[in-house]
Amino acid sequence: MEKTTEPTPMPGNIDTIPSSTLTPPIARREPTPTTIHGYTLEDDYRWMRSKESSEVIHYLEAENAYTSAMMKPTEGLQAMLYKEMLSHIKETDESVPFPERGWYYYTRTVEGSQYPIHCRRRAAGGDYDSGEPEQVILDVNQLAEGQAFMALGGMSVSPDGEKLAYSTDNTGFRQYTLHIRNLTTGAEYPDTAERVGSLVWAEDSQTLFYTTEDEVTKRHDKLFRHRLGDPAADDALICEERDERFNLGVGKTRDGKYLLMEAGSHTTNECSYLPADTPGGVFLVIAPRLDDQEYYVDHRHGLFYIRVNDTGKNFRVVTVPVDGGGREAWSEFIPEDKESPLEDFDVFDRFCVLSKRPEGLTTLSVAPFDSGNQLQAPREIDFPEPTYTAMGHVNREFATTKFRYSYQSLVSPASVYDYDVEAGTSTLLKEQEIPGGFNRANYASERLWMTASDGVKVPVSIVYHRDKFHKDGTSPIYVYGYGSYGYPLPVGFSPARLSLLDRGLVLAYAHIRGGGDLGDAWHDAGKMMVKRNTFTDFIAIVEGLVAQGYGARDKVAIEGGSAGGLLMGAVVNERPDLFRVVLSHVPFVDVMNTMLDATLPLTVAEYEEWGNPNEQAAFEYMRSYSPYDNLKATDYPAMLVKTSLNDSQVMYWEPAKYVAKLRTLKKNDASLLLHINMDAGHGGASGRYDYLKEIAFDYAFLLRELGVAS
Repeated sequence: MEKTTEPTPMPGNIDTIPSSTLTPPIARREPTPTTIHGYTLEDDYRWMRSKESSEVIHYLEAENAYTSAMMKPTEGLQAMLYKEMLSHIKETDESVPFPERGWYYYTRTVEGSQYPIHCRRRAAGGDYDSGEPEQVILDVNQLAEGQAFMALGGMSVSPDGEKLAYSTDNTGFRQYTLHIRNLTTGAEYPDTAERVGSLVWAEDSQTLFYTTEDEVTKRHDKLFRHRLGDPAADDALICEERDERFNLGVGKTRDGKYLLMEAGSHTTNECSYLPADTPGGVFLVIAPRLDDQEYYVDHRHGLFYIRVNDTGKNFRVVTVPVDGGGREAWSEFIPEDKESPLEDFDVFDRFCVLSKRPEGLTTLSVAPFDSGNQLQAPREIDFPEPTYTAMGHVNREFATTKFRYSYQSLVSPASVYDYDVEAGTSTLLKEQEIPGGFNRANYASERLWMTASDGVKVPVSIVYHRDKFHKDGTSPIYVYGYGSYGYPLPVGFSPARLSLLDRGLVLAYAHIRGGGDLGDAWHDAGKMMVKRNTFTDFIAIVEGLVAQGYGARDKVAIEGGSAGGLLMGAVVNERPDLFRVVLSHVPFVDVMNTMLDATLPLTVAEYEEWGNPNEQAAFEYMRSYSPYDNLKATDYPAMLVKTSLNDSQVMYWEPAKYVAKLRTLKKNDASLLLHINMDAGHGGASGRYDYLKEIAFDYAFLLRELGVAS
C-alpha cells in the first residue's frame, strides 16, 4: 500500500503548539478503482466508508486534533466573536402565538437553555392575553438531558387538543422515533414507531397516520394508520411507494376536512385524499402522476384548489369538485403568468393569497372571494427594501379575516405581521429584538444583476456597514452560494453576521441558476446536463463584484454547504486563483462514487437533479465537474471543510476523502483543515449555544485567513 507525505504547513504565531500536532494526518492510500463506460475512476480512500472501523475513527480524530492545534491561536478571537454574537441575541424570548382550535401555541427560550420550550394557552374569548395559565406541552431541554444531540421531527396536536404526537432524533442521522403524549396528564403513551417521517391525526383524535423510511436508502416509502393503544405491529399499511424516485408524505387541508397523501419526486408528484372524519376509508387519487408535472392541493367549500404546472413552468390554479373527476374536469381559476412564477397559493374561507416571484423577489397578494366565490381584485402587500424575504407565517385557522406573514431582510430583523383582509392594512405583531447596540441605520443592502458567461443576468444581494465600506476595491468580501434543487436562496437577517459587517466585510448572496430564485425555469437552467451554469454564474458574480469595487481582488472568501459544498469544490477547481478563503460545510464533493451507489440515501431520487451516471452522457458530464475527481496539483486557497459523523445526506467520508486527496496535490502552504462533529448530523450542532460556537469557529478561521484585524 502506497503512503505519501507532504510538507507541513507552518503558519505564524504557533510557537506554543507542540510540533507533533502541526503535522496533518496522512491518510493511508488503498487504490480501489471503478471502471465504467470505458473509464476508470481512481479512488485511494474508499476504505474511509467503514464507519465502525477503529482506523477510520482514529483518522477522523487525528484530523480534529490537527484542526484544533492549527486553530488554537484563534481561541481568543473565537471567544470574542461568541461573546459578540451572544450579545445580539435575546436569550429569554417568546415567539408570536398562533391560534388553532381554541388554543394559542408558541415557543419560548430561556437564558442558558439550549433548546426551545413548546407551550400553549387556552384562547378564552379569543384573546391570548386573557390570563389563562401556560401549559408546557414539550420542553426539548428535558428531552435532550444526557444526549449529545437532540432534534424534533414532526409535531401534531390531536383535534381534541388532548394528545401530542411528536418524533425525535438523538444522533443527527435524521432517524426519528415516534412518541405520543397525553397533554392532560403529561404522561407518555406506550405507542411508538421507528424511522417515522410526517404524521397527522384524523378528526377522531384516536387515529394517527404516519410515514416511515426504508432502512437502507432512508426513502419515505410507507404510510401507516395507527389506532391509539394498539401495538405498532398491528398498524395498517395504507400505501407502499415502490418507485425509488418518490417519497411519501401525509398532511391535512387547512379546513381540516381532508387528509392528503403525496408521493413526490424532484420533478413529479401525485396527491390522494381521504375524508378526515373517516380514517378507515381508502385514499383516492386526485390525478394520476405524469412525468414532469407537479400539483399541490388544498380544499375550500367542496372544491379542491390545485396549483399545477401543466401549462408551463410558472404554475396556474385550477379547481375541481371533490369526487368530481380527473384532469379533464379541471376548471381554470387563476391562469399562468408567463412573467412571474406562482410560488405558493394559500386558500382560506373568505380569501386567498398568491405568492409570486417576479424578477426573483417575493410578492404577497391577497384576494377576497365575493359572494359568488369569484376573486375580487388582489391587493399586493408592500415591501420597501431592495432585497428581502417575505412569506406566509403560521396560518392554521381557515375561517379568519387575517393573514399572517413574516418579513426580514439583510438589515431588518425578522418580523411577524397580521394583514387585515377587509381593511387592507398590516399590523406589526413582533420584530426580533437585537440587543447589544444594533442600529439598522448603520447598514445598507443592495440588489445587483451580474452578467454570466453566456450573457444571462444573475441577481446578487449584498449588505455592508455604511461607515466601513468604500466602493474602491479595498474591502474584504464574502460570497455565499447554493444553487441546487430549485431552492431560492433566502435573504434574511442574522445577528451573528454583524460580527463580520462591523469588521468591514461586504457580504454577498449569489442567486445562481440551479436554485429557484426565478422559478422552476431557473432551476432547470442549472441542473442535469447544464449544471455547470451554477458554477460559472458564481464565478461571474465574484468577478463582477470585484470589478465593480465591492471587494478586494486578494480578499475574497466564499462559503457553501451540502450542494453548496459541491459548488465550492467545483469553483475552486475551476478558479483556485480567484479565492483566498473557502468555508465548505458537509460538502457533496464525491459526486461520481456517490451517484454510482444506489444503496446510499438519496442517490436514485437525485438522478433527476444531477443525472444518472450509469448513462454514458450523464457520466461524462458529471465527471467533468465532480470536485473529488478533478482535484489537481496546483495552489489552492485556505480551506476549512466541516462535516458530521452522523450525516445521513452527505456521508462524512465525502469531505474526509476530499481533504485527504487534496493534501497530496496542493502545492502551496495555505491552510487545509477538516473538522468532524462526532455527535451531530447534516445541520451540525443541535443546541443553540453550541451552534453559535461553531459559527464563531468558522468566522475566526475566515478573519484570520483574510488578514482582518480582530
